Amino acid sequence: MKGIDKEIDIVNTENWHIDDIIVIEKLSFTIPWTKNAFLQELQNNKFAVYLSAKMGDRIVGYAGMWKIFDEGHITNVAVHPEFRRMGIGSMLLERLINLAKRDGITKMTLEVRQSNKAAQALYKKYGFKAAGIRKEYYADNGEDAVIMWNEWL
Repeated sequence: MKGIDKEIDIVNTENWHIDDIIVIEKLSFTIPWTKNAFLQELQNNKFAVYLSAKMGDRIVGYAGMWKIFDEGHITNVAVHPEFRRMGIGSMLLERLINLAKRDGITKMTLEVRQSNKAAQALYKKYGFKAAGIRKEYYADNGEDAVIMWNEWL
């Protein structure tokens, strides 16, 4: 992949990835998830699937979703700022979609900040369409969230 010295592997997230994920969380979000929240997701949420983008021994991105019946809800997608705009977010999202389809999921949804045009463009690239607004969804500044859906059945 252009701009990346080492190969990126998309792997199932493991507990040892969490410390790198927390660094990415804090660099990416104004209200980051805690280490405990991620551990709870990995260990106790039977609906959760989390993937990590691994370069050597370093986690440079991650993505998660909840699989509920025939629907997937993307919980988060983030890439370390040093590795953005290299296609890692696309790799993660594509793998989530493929896993969802493999498991019989027929549609996926997510919320994204109205101001996050880069993320919206990524989701649109993979067939997501804006379907509504969640008013004042984000607690840090009251920003609205765009609800996006992708349905393939």
